[in-house]
Amino acid sequence: MRILPALLALLLPLAAAEKPNIIYVMVDDMGPNDLGVLGSEAIVTPNLDRLAAGGLLLDNHYSGCTVCAPCRSVLLTGKHMGRTSVRLNTGGVPLLDEDVTLAEVLKKAGYATGGFGKWGVGDIGTSGVPEKQGFDRFYGYYHQIHAHNHYPAFLVRNGAKETIQPSRPNTRTGYAPELILAEMKRFIREQAEAGRPFFAYGPWTPPHGNYRFPKEDPAWKRYGDRKGWSGKEKGHAAMVGLVDRHIGELVTLTEELGIADNTVIFFHSDNGSAIGPKDDRHLGSSGGFRGSKRSAYEGGIRAPLIAYWKGRISPARNRDFIASAHDALPTLAELADATDHVPGDVTGLSYAPVLFGKTPAKAHDFHYWEWAQWNWGKKELVEGGLMQSLRRGKWKLARNRNDQPWELYDLSKDLGETTDLAAEHPDRVEALARLAEEARVPMRPQREPEHPQGRPFN
Repeated sequence: MRILPALLALLLPLAAAEKPNIIYVMVDDMGPNDLGVLGSEAIVTPNLDRLAAGGLLLDNHYSGCTVCAPCRSVLLTGKHMGRTSVRLNTGGVPLLDEDVTLAEVLKKAGYATGGFGKWGVGDIGTSGVPEKQGFDRFYGYYHQIHAHNHYPAFLVRNGAKETIQPSRPNTRTGYAPELILAEMKRFIREQAEAGRPFFAYGPWTPPHGNYRFPKEDPAWKRYGDRKGWSGKEKGHAAMVGLVDRHIGELVTLTEELGIADNTVIFFHSDNGSAIGPKDDRHLGSSGGFRGSKRSAYEGGIRAPLIAYWKGRISPARNRDFIASAHDALPTLAELADATDHVPGDVTGLSYAPVLFGKTPAKAHDFHYWEWAQWNWGKKELVEGGLMQSLRRGKWKLARNRNDQPWELYDLSKDLGETTDLAAEHPDRVEALARLAEEARVPMRPQREPEHPQGRPFN
């Protein structure tokens, strides 16, 4: 009879070890060619390059949307843009009470849940705030327009404003990216010391625009004086460098805490580069892809994924498997042994087996994206302004407005989407367009919360 307790004592630590800590960083507006490992010759990214070299680089990974707030909704709810809750990009449209988020799923599996950065799917006082959507802790910006300022007067901690004093532009004092990273590191350290599995979600703002830096920041020193570069190029490159340094600090922290062997790290961008082709003369931020942020083409939605788990994920580069941000919820749930808590209406599918060189039991027939464009002056939807795209295997259907005809591209031969084949394949266009119609349900009313006079956020 004494054998059973002894066996249990051996098995319990093993069971705990199989529930990994999860760090999921989704940066803002990084292009699919901004990292050295992805092809950049202009920006130096040693930490992310090492992460990719030591883990899985998934080339055919996509963002949830071509703009910020909807892609966060897709990631958190596990539903693509035809089904997810937040589809406008006005900045404060909230998730609903009935939405079940990735954090809620992991929390039910015993995870401590923390978010650090730009929330974007619910301002203070709404149903969409992090503390009502499964997060034990959140520090950063709630309304995404607030996140346009890297030297804000306040940040939000668990629903309460916290004044940043003093806020001194061009110094490290009051610089939000550093403050947010510090809080994320503190959360990781506290959970590691408590021996509790954690989910640390980092929807970081850089390299999003309003490129302001502490003058002494090494990333700004590297790129700030580049001859012939535009201000946008200098700022974007420096912020990618900042992100790279912050990732390096997270990896170092897991090593110092002795949790690297049981911590899986994910990294990708929320959408394509904010540096459009007209402004990008030196970076090549979008690579050979057509378009950038706010585009239905590959440059607007392609977001290569890095997945790193020391000793568990073998170094590899997968150029064939297609995944999207709505797949994160079921994937992380499978890693966390939380599949039983995944809602039945998610559209995402787990790609966890792909991390370990295996084939998933289920695969998507197609991937779908949309974005309803907004007239900021009139505060109304743009008539005919529904942007849509769909990928099925090598075929890509796209249009930047729904009052325009569909375009068709063969991505196996034309990654740059230069040759529209719609006229040659009308039957295929019709079939794929039918899938796009079936993929979406009508968008629910997308309402901003009431704002204080003269401010776009609470």
